Amino acid sequence: MSKKAKESSQNTHPNKIGIKEGLGYMLGDAGNLFVLTYVSSFLKVFYTDVLKIAPKKVANLFLFTRLWDAINDPLWGAVVAKRKPDKNGKYRSYLKWIAIPLAASQLLCFMNIRSFTEKDWIILAFAYVTYIAFGMLYTGMNVPFGSLASVITDDPDGRTLLSTFRTIGGGIGGAAPLLLAPYIIYTKVEDGNGGTYNVANANGMFIFAVAMAVCAVIFYFACYGTTKERVPSAAEPNVDFKKTYGAMFKSRPFIVLAVTGILISGQLQFASLNQYLYKNYFCNTSLSVLGTIAQYLPMAIMIPFVPKLVKRYGKKELSGFGAFFSAAAAIATFVVKPRPDQSWLFILFLFVIGFGYSFVSITNWAVVADVIDYQEYKTGIKGESAIYAVYTFCRKLGQTAADYGGLTLLAKVGYDVNVMANAGYVKGVSEGILTVCTVIPAITYTLIFILYKFAYPLTKEKLEPVYAYVRKSNELK
Repeated sequence: MSKKAKESSQNTHPNKIGIKEGLGYMLGDAGNLFVLTYVSSFLKVFYTDVLKIAPKKVANLFLFTRLWDAINDPLWGAVVAKRKPDKNGKYRSYLKWIAIPLAASQLLCFMNIRSFTEKDWIILAFAYVTYIAFGMLYTGMNVPFGSLASVITDDPDGRTLLSTFRTIGGGIGGAAPLLLAPYIIYTKVEDGNGGTYNVANANGMFIFAVAMAVCAVIFYFACYGTTKERVPSAAEPNVDFKKTYGAMFKSRPFIVLAVTGILISGQLQFASLNQYLYKNYFCNTSLSVLGTIAQYLPMAIMIPFVPKLVKRYGKKELSGFGAFFSAAAAIATFVVKPRPDQSWLFILFLFVIGFGYSFVSITNWAVVADVIDYQEYKTGIKGESAIYAVYTFCRKLGQTAADYGGLTLLAKVGYDVNVMANAGYVKGVSEGILTVCTVIPAITYTLIFILYKFAYPLTKEKLEPVYAYVRKSNELK
């Protein structure tokens, strides 16, 4: 063996992974996003325009379900943490156990219960039960799936690879409903003046839910079959949750991660309000497709470059850089306020926002893994499922704030389900929707930039001893 080859062999991480593992993990997040994006982006439209539930009541529904998540998410974290690993590892089995129940719960969310009864209290109760069931099952899938990344490999480059491929998977799963659903779930209606507008179609929404459920199940089982847990988990889990959670909330990296998680997830969820903007301001729901392209195309362009940039500059540094662009473009959108005939300008602003956000999105899950490793480095406690459960809850808090706040603001600007569900542009109300859909992103992206730039402490240099500690610790197991 040559000297160069010998050095290369010595420097190869024992848990190094390749494209195959990245692709396998990618499939799992695509499965996640098939169901989550469709629910997150279109369920509120289904509730208001098909089931005719007032926006304020829908906002209260989302708020209540998130209060339940304060119990549900840590509970799932405890269940997953205490489970003993078997021949398949500690986390992979959840992919096959929960796939079908989760897909079925998503279908029930889009069942048109109003076709069976006109009693509003039954309709609202059905919405509560089905949405809570979906949230519980999604957490039961997402906590072990997220924790899986930390045991597929402990190689920093491998973690970046997994985060990159998870972003690709999220892009595939997230883009599919946003690109395809508008052509299936809306019906075009003549406005009597030579123009058209779109209304939600109950049958189309359910049919598309079936398609997303089937795709999710297929991808979950494919992820199960193509991933492997290389980093050993404790044969007899002995988790001290008091110490784990106590250390977690004293950790500055975790606190910043949690807050950015609230903001990032909140903004992604808030963007679903753009469906009302396309429908009742620009009067063209096909803009949802262009909006999705503007969001995901910059990410697709940057994916080949980000791993190399991370290796050179670091995750914190790149995230702060990207968040700056998103904040600037979001502020510009609010200030300019594109007219109804300037939809192209709105989409252009979304593209610039998407370019900046791509740096945050592609590195986000690697940042989560870094925080988990940092926690072990500082405390000696490996609590990936507990940390991931709390982080998942924080992301749900962001979604709650976005849904509750967005729907409350929607009601305040005059969105009446009995009028707007079957209308296009309505003067005054439509302008109010535009203001709501531009001012909140301007605030949110600015806060994300400030946190990554000035508050998150794990620079590239500070992570080097963390990686060395974790690698040595795993070699001793």
